[in-house]
Amino acid sequence: MLKLAVLISGGGSNLKALLDAAADPDFPAQIVCVGSDTEAPGLAYATAAGIPTFVVRPSDYDSREEWGQVLAAAIQEHGIGTGPHPGLVVSAGLMRILPAGFVRSFSPDLINTHPALLPAFPGAHAVRDALAAGATETGVTVHVIDEGVDTGPVLRQVAVPVLPGDTEDALHERIKREERPLLVQTVRDIARGELSLDAATSRS
Repeated sequence: MLKLAVLISGGGSNLKALLDAAADPDFPAQIVCVGSDTEAPGLAYATAAGIPTFVVRPSDYDSREEWGQVLAAAIQEHGIGTGPHPGLVVSAGLMRILPAGFVRSFSPDLINTHPALLPAFPGAHAVRDALAAGATETGVTVHVIDEGVDTGPVLRQVAVPVLPGDTEDALHERIKREERPLLVQTVRDIARGELSLDAATSRS
């Protein structure tokens, strides 16, 4: 059983998708903790499921690296990133760039979802950028987190068409509908050994 730590910043729709999947006894992964950089409303999903939560605010620390060290320690308390079965850290809507030290602590067992077909439109405003560029297609990517901004090895992608008259909110909502099952399937494949993060990283 693969242990998961899930990181969020907002409403937690991806977290809820993982919780719903993990409720099936045949799902090969278990969420052992959920963390956030703020009092995210999505933490309520974890609390309702009886899963430990924690909040580590960057503003409470003198540097991003110090924040990352405390965040890493909070995850490691739940057995993620330690021992022969290190588990997996899932950034499922965490709206922060993770510090390099944090990434090194968990690499390559650290994945993220991004609302674009990377390497196109990296960064925090991917949906807005796709619309501004006049793209006719965008989508969602699940990738390994490295020390860059959305530059890690791509694991899975699903394309989403950009429709005439699309607004940022409308397009983002359609992307999210693809993002949730894609994240669940990617975690399932990693847990079953059908998708190797080490192999993906070595190819990049």
